Amino acid sequence: MKNLLILIVAAALFLHFYPQPEVDQWFSEQKNVITNAFSEATDTKVRLKADKIYTDLKSQLANFSSEEQDFLKEITRDRKAVKAFFTDFCNAKQQSPHFHSENQAKVCQTIAQYSALL
Repeated sequence: MKNLLILIVAAALFLHFYPQPEVDQWFSEQKNVITNAFSEATDTKVRLKADKIYTDLKSQLANFSSEEQDFLKEITRDRKAVKAFFTDFCNAKQQSPHFHSENQAKVCQTIAQYSALL
């Protein structure tokens, strides 16, 4: 038991002072796998239906071009796409190449209402 403890401490010290990129990458991948597994296992299933964004914006679609409407349909097909768009363009405050700035602001504002459910 004592030898095992010494081995663990020695490995920890070695990896702390001489980090290995392969080991760090492997550790990050394993951490992400475990985090995702715990997240899915403890999920409460109270989530946003992705098409709720589209239905909320339906009354304003006259201001959107046909390409913008198509892209809006595309990003509101699943929750992951809505979350990715919100993270990439709304939180990062970057302009999407698919939306006019005013229309993107409307989409971001609508998604922001439900951001806790993403």
